[in-house]
Amino acid sequence: MKKVLHIISSPRTEGSVSRKLGNAVVDKIRETHPGSVVKDYDLSKILFPHMGEALISSFYTPEENRTPEQTIAVKHSDDIIAELQESDILVIDSPMYNFTITSTLKTFLDHITRPGVTFRYTENGPEGLIKGKKVYIAFSSGWIYDENAPVIPEFNMPYIKNDFNVPFLKVLLGFLGMTDVTAFRADGAELHGIKETAYSNAVDSILIA
Repeated sequence: MKKVLHIISSPRTEGSVSRKLGNAVVDKIRETHPGSVVKDYDLSKILFPHMGEALISSFYTPEENRTPEQTIAVKHSDDIIAELQESDILVIDSPMYNFTITSTLKTFLDHITRPGVTFRYTENGPEGLIKGKKVYIAFSSGWIYDENAPVIPEFNMPYIKNDFNVPFLKVLLGFLGMTDVTAFRADGAELHGIKETAYSNAVDSILIA
């Protein structure tokens, strides 16, 4: 049995490929680890506030010294970090929006990137404090950003090096200590000749440890 934290970041619902792919990943986890408990965080419904002065200052203020405003501001961050620390597996649905992640996912990541809580600086450099987690990314894009995908020169060749979604997630999650990251990709989900199999090929690629 595993504790799974499922982060859904697409603002779309029925038409979202990343949602479908993320759900397929969760289903595979349940097949592999019967009895697993899954908690969904739909970032289109559970809104994390953008970074503001009260929130930032709360990060650097000991709990006992926080003002009421700081205590309220930091609650979302404290709660989701506690959920993350208790989980075994993190699943992130991450559609491509303007070459990168959604703004809601970026805000979520801002809330879990906390000095002294999820990372710290040491004499040997930064150390991530969220360790021992397995992370699966359910990625989707209308165009092709994967160098291993079928080549359609007039569409994908200019964009292969412009994936600031999955690489960014791997860097930031790794900074926080989550280095065991696997991405399942549904590239070309809106390209004729590719979209017909983009999702099914991504599902077929899902392997759960």
